[in-house]
Amino acid sequence: MKQTTILFLLCAALLAGQARAQRPPNLPGGLASGGFGAGQSATKNQVSIRISGGYRYITANGIPDHQPGRFPNRNNPNSIRPQNHQYRLTLNPRTNATPTWLGLGLFGIALNGVPMEPNAAEFWQRNFNSGWQYEAKDGSINLGLDQHNAHVQPTGKYHYHAMPVGLVQRLDKGGMTLIGYAADGFPVYAGKGFKNPMDPKSPVIAMKPSFRLRTGVRPTGPKGRYDGTFIQDYQYVRGLGHLDECNGRFGVTPEYPKGIYHYFITDTWPYLPRYLRGTVDPSFQRRGPGGGGPPGRRGGPPGGRRGPPGRRPPGF
Repeated sequence: MKQTTILFLLCAALLAGQARAQRPPNLPGGLASGGFGAGQSATKNQVSIRISGGYRYITANGIPDHQPGRFPNRNNPNSIRPQNHQYRLTLNPRTNATPTWLGLGLFGIALNGVPMEPNAAEFWQRNFNSGWQYEAKDGSINLGLDQHNAHVQPTGKYHYHAMPVGLVQRLDKGGMTLIGYAADGFPVYAGKGFKNPMDPKSPVIAMKPSFRLRTGVRPTGPKGRYDGTFIQDYQYVRGLGHLDECNGRFGVTPEYPKGIYHYFITDTWPYLPRYLRGTVDPSFQRRGPGGGGPPGRRGGPPGGRRGPPGRRPPGF
């Protein structure tokens, strides 16, 4: 009897060891093998991109094609769930004389079908009329972003707030890397562009935005020195960098050798563009509470709507 018990315990220990060996290990940066919450670990990325009648149609379930971070986590209580994303993008986008401030609207859609949203609905004292909107990526509040600069909304929607690291790693071949399209139809590139925007034989360099931290102290609201906690801590300075206030420029790209206006996602603020140069397609518009004004202006129109994005307030 005693010998049988010992044999049983040895077998149980052996099986447990095999189970531990077969379990996918935790990944660097706090990632886990699931990331989708209960019952979602087997969900795969599904995305369809087709062209018809002058438009590009992107349909996706919103599941990333790279390993996401652990969700739920301490600062984000939501699990990733499949979505029904359906977006339409014109093949012939045009620039407008006045850029459009995004507010809490969508900036665009990545090639893997994951939405890109630069601004978060987090405001000083939880009041979107306060005029002070927290920066999602490196503000003083932790929104539970994973190593791909993404997190999850209560609806289960996984979305990027800055550089989509995993997607870029998969697509980057050392030159300009197309990673998606903005809501106005213009292409979006990851960080690097031609040094001479009109010469495809010029070196590929990191693009520098034209925003910088304001100096001094905030005159209202949270007070304190401008330190990047809020998006209003930044101001646009024309000609400071390679890019305009929409974090874009006109030039040639591998996909558009004749030249086109295009955006960049950069490693420094604004990360994702906060303005659009063209006209937003209605498929990207949504309703809901919004607010927060663009950098350089303390607060936007009180009671502003999340979508459609509006033109920047007068005086900016």
